[in-house]
Amino acid sequence: MTEAAGTPEPEHIAVYRRIRRVFGDPGSRSGDARRRDRAARAETTTPFGGGRDPRGIDEVLTTLSQNMGWSSPLAKSELLNAWPGLVGAEVAAHAEPVAVEDGQLTVRCDSTAWAQQLRTMRSQVLAHIAEKHPEAGIESVRFIGPDTPSWKRGPRAIPGRGPRDTYG
Repeated sequence: MTEAAGTPEPEHIAVYRRIRRVFGDPGSRSGDARRRDRAARAETTTPFGGGRDPRGIDEVLTTLSQNMGWSSPLAKSELLNAWPGLVGAEVAAHAEPVAVEDGQLTVRCDSTAWAQQLRTMRSQVLAHIAEKHPEAGIESVRFIGPDTPSWKRGPRAIPGRGPRDTYG
């Protein structure tokens, strides 16, 4: 309410005065602070100034992923997607990457023969990975064969000697 007129103050003016009280009057700050504010505003509002040029979405996303620390997980997923291109279509049909943990790529093969063959080619596979996906941080590759049934785990597992007890 304005005291002189006795009429209520419009709401937008009351809000402005309340904000000005809370955050302070820019004119009441020091000259140095006002100069720094002007300099900061001048840099951001200058057309064609530094950092004002439009950039492509790939550059923006690359910068964002590097700043957020997403480069390594993204490189690992790219490696898993690019597996057929790294080892070839025939090998990729029989060997599938299943995990990347602590710098080790685990590849599951269709048979033990394929696993053994790929173990002999381990250095070549590592060289291709290091060349095409260095950000993934792969230091070793583990080739495993197909899953075999386990007698040690499951709903009816009993501690003891294992399957030798059940076969006469």
